[in-house]
Amino acid sequence: MYSYIARQPILNIKQETVAYELLFRDGKSNSFPCINPDQATSKIIIDNQLTLGVEEVTGNFPAYVNFHGDALIHLLPNFFDPKKIVVEILEDVIITDKLLTACALLKQKGYTLALDDYDFDPKWDVFFPYIDIIKVDVLSLTILEISRSLFRLENYKFTLLAEKVESQQVFQQLKTLGFTLFQGYFFAKPEILKKKNILSSKKYILDLMEHINCTEFDFAAISEIFSQDVGLTYKLLRFINSPGYGPSKEICSLKHALIYIGNLELKKFIALLMLADLAEEKPDQIIITSLIRAKFCEKIASIKKAGHNPPTAFLTGMLSNIDGVLDQSIVEVMDLLPIHKEIKTALVEKNNDLASYLSLSLALEQGLWQQAKQQSAALGIDEKDCLNAYQESIVWSDAMLAVTC
Repeated sequence: MYSYIARQPILNIKQETVAYELLFRDGKSNSFPCINPDQATSKIIIDNQLTLGVEEVTGNFPAYVNFHGDALIHLLPNFFDPKKIVVEILEDVIITDKLLTACALLKQKGYTLALDDYDFDPKWDVFFPYIDIIKVDVLSLTILEISRSLFRLENYKFTLLAEKVESQQVFQQLKTLGFTLFQGYFFAKPEILKKKNILSSKKYILDLMEHINCTEFDFAAISEIFSQDVGLTYKLLRFINSPGYGPSKEICSLKHALIYIGNLELKKFIALLMLADLAEEKPDQIIITSLIRAKFCEKIASIKKAGHNPPTAFLTGMLSNIDGVLDQSIVEVMDLLPIHKEIKTALVEKNNDLASYLSLSLALEQGLWQQAKQQSAALGIDEKDCLNAYQESIVWSDAMLAVTC
């Protein structure tokens, strides 16, 4: 029913609030939940940007938002207006060409980028062409160490932001070193904000899942699903109004909205909803496993060139863990879903070709290599092709999870 977001003020030399850092929290305890950084960022996007907008949380001040490597590579900051956020690059990202390319693209689009917990290590120099703000954890270094290290940056025009400022003395010393932005318990602890979520029915999101991997979308059918849930409709319109689509577009109908954003972006939107709403409070592994199974079943169907089209096989794999996600028996869940009877047969009775694809995926998942070899032979699939399909499915699921969480 509720989402929790912590905001900590960022102040200037006059100790005036000029921005807030947004921090996802799991409740009133104001503690960070045990989820990965990409999923935390996704929660901020879903619970705030797609529901109210960060401006409602920050009072129209800019919002500093943490983005992990995969979230940056998949350009998740595009959900926000570049004038309203500062993109924080976390200190534990793995530096790759893809990451640097993503930072360059975001910079070109007008986003402000900050290096979080900067430790003056020369390895971060590759980011300098794209960086506007350097955030320094002043508790981890002495004032003398900071002073000496700042000489490396004297030829750059970075804005220096001091994190974890905890005393008036440290505040005054940092000002003399050239810091102009400040954050820490000396000024204010993170303030917890509680707001009621606009809830979306799990059943409607399950209905949308049926369409997520179709080559051609049935926009009329998808429009009908959205029309039954005001929360979904509101989030869809917020999604369309995100900066990635350029100037605002006047939408005259739900079908117009769906066609306007197109197949690929609609899939991304549905995937975001699916992860944030259906898998709430569930371990990441349930989602990862479901994605691997879905893609693998799709690939096996393509290799087989059987009567089952790949999207049907994909949905079979995707729904294979849905009983665990919803904490209901698979029979009860199948009664709720408007899906093909062969998918229901595969998941409940486990005695058709789709069930064989899924069984092969489970054997590989559990490392039952001899069983997998026998099952792939029974399906008439070369063992090498089978293993390649599974490996490709793992790679795909990692990329998909990075986009959706």
